[in-house]
Amino acid sequence: MPQTPPPPAPPPRPDLHRDPRSSRLRRSFRRWRSRRRPRSGGAVAGRGPEAPGGVDRHGRRPLAGPGARGGPRNAWQLLAIFLATIVGIITQPLPLGAVALMGLGASVLTKTLTFSAAFSAFGDPIPWLIALAFFFARGFIKTGLGNRVAYQFVSLFGSSSLGLGYSLVFSEALLAPAIPSVSARAGGIFLPLVKSLSEACGSRAGDGTERRLGAWLMLTCFQTSAISSSMFLTAMAANPLSANLTYNTIKQTIGWTDWAVAAIVPGLVSLAVVPLLLYIIYPPTVKSSPDAPKLAREKLEKMGPMTKNEIIMTGTLLLTVGLWIFGGVLNVDAVTAAILGLSILLITGVVTWKECLAESVAWDTLTWFAALIAMAGYLNKYGLISWFSQTVVKFVGGLGLSWQLSFGILVLLYFYSHYFFASGAAHIGAMFTAFLSVASALGTPPLFAAMVLSFLSNLMGGLTHYGIGSAPIFYGANYVPLTQWWGYGFLMSVVNIIIWLGLGGFWWKTIGLW
Repeated sequence: MPQTPPPPAPPPRPDLHRDPRSSRLRRSFRRWRSRRRPRSGGAVAGRGPEAPGGVDRHGRRPLAGPGARGGPRNAWQLLAIFLATIVGIITQPLPLGAVALMGLGASVLTKTLTFSAAFSAFGDPIPWLIALAFFFARGFIKTGLGNRVAYQFVSLFGSSSLGLGYSLVFSEALLAPAIPSVSARAGGIFLPLVKSLSEACGSRAGDGTERRLGAWLMLTCFQTSAISSSMFLTAMAANPLSANLTYNTIKQTIGWTDWAVAAIVPGLVSLAVVPLLLYIIYPPTVKSSPDAPKLAREKLEKMGPMTKNEIIMTGTLLLTVGLWIFGGVLNVDAVTAAILGLSILLITGVVTWKECLAESVAWDTLTWFAALIAMAGYLNKYGLISWFSQTVVKFVGGLGLSWQLSFGILVLLYFYSHYFFASGAAHIGAMFTAFLSVASALGTPPLFAAMVLSFLSNLMGGLTHYGIGSAPIFYGANYVPLTQWWGYGFLMSVVNIIIWLGLGGFWWKTIGLW
């Protein structure tokens, strides 16, 4: 039987790798594809770092730069709402809480955040800690314990003008950990005391005798109020916000003791140097004040022995501050300690719940703190902070400086931009996270950078007559002209930066902060 011949072999396939026409086609295809999508790496030449976010629904990365086409819509919308909220907090067309609540409402209305996301920070312990501390301040002022402490210091150390100034400075610093509102300390306790002491020495606003004593005392007490606010976590309403943003950014906790140990040496040096320097360059014409101790003793005699409420307030305060210091060992956090202390005051009637409800500043602070924490947190989650950090890192890092010099540049930018802010909290909410991220990316030890920025967030309040809560209170007494207020404010800012970054830097090295 004849065999069937095998089928003919197929013609050989052309070698596509050698065919010049195929090579031309592949090159044309690659050029066409490269025009349709950006190169890998997430940035287009000349456009800077990649914009925040991941990829779009086609798998392409967005173009870089703010406002660029393809950026994540929610990130840019939240940034616009956040900036508008900051502007509202600075200009204050409405109370801070109302402005912040409108910002949260806008984020929900535009679907930028869900309701639970926008109001998530109201479950954060930090805003509640500050609200509880305001209730403590109410009891401190109501019982008269704050005035008693101040008068006691004046009666012991107020025989000279310089001694009087130091007695006021250190009594305010002693009260700072217990009263988180520098406005409450300045307006509720020390402004009335300073005015009465100045007038007792013949120094009154508006009659040409301001320089006898009052002008120096006002300027000294104002400048040192910013220093004492920087020394304790609970000495300034915005300090816990810095601690919270630190944890959100670098996942490291700043406790009450951590803050106090790091700030105690440069803080005490600043409290000693600033009054003396102002005494030399802006001296009072009255160098001694023999009437001040007498006036203070008269006030103490009129107050009589400590009342029952003062004793309860003192014991509760010592218990709460003790738990703030040693709570880590006892597994008691700061908020729990504050709730325990407030419970004692409520049970004993030192403070009533009606008075707590009437403490509008506490509820207002709770609202805008929580709003800023929520919006800043989601800006970070959306990647906007990392994008900004990359942009600044590219600029500062391109200078080829060490991390020490790079961090110094960032510190000066952060500090003196406070001329454009009327609130420390607004400044912290707008810039703290971004600058901390940049400093860490440039090689600065993260916790060191966070601590320094937190301290400077208080010290920069001494620049102007509106930069911290105590500024309009002391300036409004009309003892110091505006030009002198700003001029000495700038000079003291240089002194404080030298002390805190110079001497403070050695101290922080000693305790292992960097």
